Amino acid sequence: MFTELLSPAKDKETAIAAIDCGADAVYMGAFAFGARRNAPNSLEDIKEVVNYAHKFWAKVFITVNTILKDEEIEEAFILVKELDKIGVDAVIIQDMGLLKRIMEENLTIPVHMSTQCDNRDFEKICFFNKLGVPRVVLARELSLEQIDKIHKINPNLELEAFVHGALCVSYSGQCYLSQYIGGRSANRGECAQPCRKKYTIVTKDGEVIAKDIYALCLKDFNASSHIKEMIDAGIFSFKIEGRLKDINYVKNITAYYRQELDKYSKKTSSGRSIYPFLPNPEKSFNRGFTDYFLEKRKECFSFKSPKSLGEYLGKITEIKKDCFKIDTTKTISAQDGLTDGNDGILVNKVINGYIYPNKSFKFLKGDVIYRNFDSVFEKELQKPVKRQIGVNINVSNSQIIITDENNISIMISVPNGEKAQNPQKMQEIFIKQFSKTGESDFYIISINIEDELPFLPVSEINDLRRRAFNTLTEERIKSYKRQIQPAIHYTQYYKKEVDYRANIHNENAVDFYKNCDVNVKEMSLEKHMPERQIELMRTKHCIKYALNMCKSDKNLIIKDEYGVKYPLKFDCKNCEMAVLSPNTKNES
Repeated sequence: MFTELLSPAKDKETAIAAIDCGADAVYMGAFAFGARRNAPNSLEDIKEVVNYAHKFWAKVFITVNTILKDEEIEEAFILVKELDKIGVDAVIIQDMGLLKRIMEENLTIPVHMSTQCDNRDFEKICFFNKLGVPRVVLARELSLEQIDKIHKINPNLELEAFVHGALCVSYSGQCYLSQYIGGRSANRGECAQPCRKKYTIVTKDGEVIAKDIYALCLKDFNASSHIKEMIDAGIFSFKIEGRLKDINYVKNITAYYRQELDKYSKKTSSGRSIYPFLPNPEKSFNRGFTDYFLEKRKECFSFKSPKSLGEYLGKITEIKKDCFKIDTTKTISAQDGLTDGNDGILVNKVINGYIYPNKSFKFLKGDVIYRNFDSVFEKELQKPVKRQIGVNINVSNSQIIITDENNISIMISVPNGEKAQNPQKMQEIFIKQFSKTGESDFYIISINIEDELPFLPVSEINDLRRRAFNTLTEERIKSYKRQIQPAIHYTQYYKKEVDYRANIHNENAVDFYKNCDVNVKEMSLEKHMPERQIELMRTKHCIKYALNMCKSDKNLIIKDEYGVKYPLKFDCKNCEMAVLSPNTKNES
């Protein structure tokens, strides 16, 4: 059983670090049309990442997953062609107009359907499979049971699922709150994250149910306890969220999931990574963890704060004027960041267990304290991680044959020379020098020498080693085979009519749906805001459930800091909630 660990990268350095830490693939944005506008990369940087990744038979995917204006379609299509030329392994897209152009030109770069396509319906995923795309990125809200059903219906379709990171409260591609409030479209990569803001929950009659809470804020996803079940359900690619996260976050989380996946499956890339740190997801940015809906509905919300909690330390047992003490087994160091979920401090010093912070604090005896910045751990994360491919070396008939873990072999000749005065010593020197692979991409599994070696100076052995490994690297890159996208063909869509929620933003997309026998009722909300009341967000998170009000028949409204009221609609049959637009734009 093979699975893929897919890591995020905001830039070249982070991508290379993710690969070094064991990622089988990385995904990153290009200079335009990615759903994270603050993480662009040049073609030159992407090419460098591709070359580095392919040495380890790891893959590089590029996000081109925003919806596109008519005048952007050709520019995006040209970008895809350039990405194909430089060896990118797949593009992740949302816009069906761009898919239409890829289909028309029969490009061979694989197309992955972004989670922004709202991939939660069995029928939609079957539609994409019938089109001929090789992979669909599933909605985060799907259960193990639903994933298993999708896989059984589409056994040859690669299924990619999120395994860790921040959660969008809305079904991906179905959040229009940022666009409605300030014209910053999530589907255009410009989300202002209104879900991380404070809201007051009121009834239609004005009764305040909960004041100034982060009503739409979720904890972070952590499915590490369900990896085997996800593999059994048919997940091929395990995706870490975080194209805006820093390099230390990516290193830690990638290393952690590399170790977890290796317990149950083989990796799709080559090599091993040796870590100078002990991976621990609690030590990187998190709002507390949830496994969301993989098994059943649990507490997934974070009403208290949208900020990072980090790792649990313990409760405050004693408070003095300028210091406090925590009941914890963990070592606390200067420059650590501590929080109770609201207030936060930096540690100046620790003396006899008493923590002296950098400023006055509001902590009370009995408060639960977390560490959201571990200064010692962060320093460990800054140390380089080296990824290396295992090789076996055999010396016979004056030839050095090197075979790597993927059975890629190269052969170089042993230079002619005078007979060694001490053959045993010469063999020992050869093995010692050839084993010095610390800076290369390889490590030695075994060296077998069948013949006597001639006398070889140490410098010549070192040169042989460098030439041999350079040749093997070149051969590995030549042997790397990119997946080829077979022809994509139109097929009938599972709906006869679509509205603004299909995110159709250009005429190419209109034509795509027409070719799939669909009536396009209206264009994207970004193109035209309907006059009627609409859903600005649909989510599996339910405020009624969170407030223990499932049996209440009260009509609930969320009110923002400006007094704008957004009615809530509860679909209890499907256990979903929708945030509606105000009856009028300026309702308050």
